[in-house]
This record gives sequence, structure tokens and C-alpha cells, in this order.
Amino acid sequence: MRPLAIGGRFGRLVVAGVSVITLGAGLSACGGNGTGLAQQACSHINRSIGLLKQAAAQTDTAVADGLRQKAYRQLRDALPIAAEAAYRDGQYQALMTTLSESSRVSETILIPALQAQCQAADSSTFGQTPPPSSIPPPAPVSSSP
Repeated sequence: MRPLAIGGRFGRLVVAGVSVITLGAGLSACGGNGTGLAQQACSHINRSIGLLKQAAAQTDTAVADGLRQKAYRQLRDALPIAAEAAYRDGQYQALMTTLSESSRVSETILIPALQAQCQAADSSTFGQTPPPSSIPPPAPVSSSP
């Protein structure tokens, strides 16, 4: 039995067609909105909040400090994921910005905003278009002197 040889014009067409289909499938997997990424970031945020609650209930300060450090690391792990979500879908800019403040602001202050942003991300459906902007278009400029 002879191996299948792809040559000539037909062979190039077959290879080109398969390449286009493969490339299209790959790009469509990379595309999409940032909802899944925002939800992934929120899973880190929820773990962080849980660790903070455990730390608050601890009587041993060393254990509480360790739990707070783990909570902080969870927030910092969520930041690059939230940044990618914001890059893909602007409605997650607030989530990324709030997380970026975690290096300067106590997490306990950020918790209400993070919970609200994660609730919005978790209630999103895949492919849902963001709401229209509430910013009005610029006023026309008159050309009269």
C-alpha cells in the first residue's frame, strides 16, 4: 500500500483549507468576552474573603496573620486574571481597578466593592453584551464666529 501523498494543486488546497479551519477554531477559542475570566478571578476573591473571616475568628495571632497573608496572596493571584478579563471586556475594569488597590488599601475596606463586582460577574451569562453607555455623545461644534 502506498502512503497518501498530497501534492500538486489539490494537495495545497486541502492543506490551506485545513489550516484555515484550524486557525479559525483556535482564534475563536481565544476570543470571547471576559466573563469567564472575571468569574475565575472572583473565585480567588471569594477564597480570600473566606480566609479573612477565618483569620478574624482566630484567637492565635500567628495563625490569624498566616491566614491574612494567604488571603492577600489570593487577591494578588486574582489581579492578572481580572486584568485579562478587563482587557477582553471593559465592564470588568472596576474589578481590576479595585483589585489593584489591594496593595495599598486594606482588604476589609475593599470587600464590599469586590463582592458587588463579583456578584455582577457571577450573574453574567456568556456572550451577554454589556449595557449601553450612559455617557452622552459630544455636543456638535458650531462653525460660526
